Amino acid sequence: MSEQDESQQLDCSAVIADVWLMLDGECDETTRARLKWHLDECGACLEAYGIEEKVKNLVNRKCGGETAPESLRQRLSVELRRTILITNTEAES
Repeated sequence: MSEQDESQQLDCSAVIADVWLMLDGECDETTRARLKWHLDECGACLEAYGIEEKVKNLVNRKCGGETAPESLRQRLSVELRRTILITNTEAES
């Protein structure tokens, strides 16, 4: 299976869950390429990625360069995923 075929089979919820890894520079090049390819092809995921990127930048800007506590980062990540899943579910209805 080619990388392109594998990227097409990525589940959108899995992509959104991994977006934080990409934003934080915590994924390898293969994962980054796979996620980027999916984001380039999927408008809904690209929009969600943009929102998460803006949230990350806002938190960075408002925290004055301080590192947010891990518990806060985890709670934000869960809430963002939940919001995206609810939005996607409502859009499919």
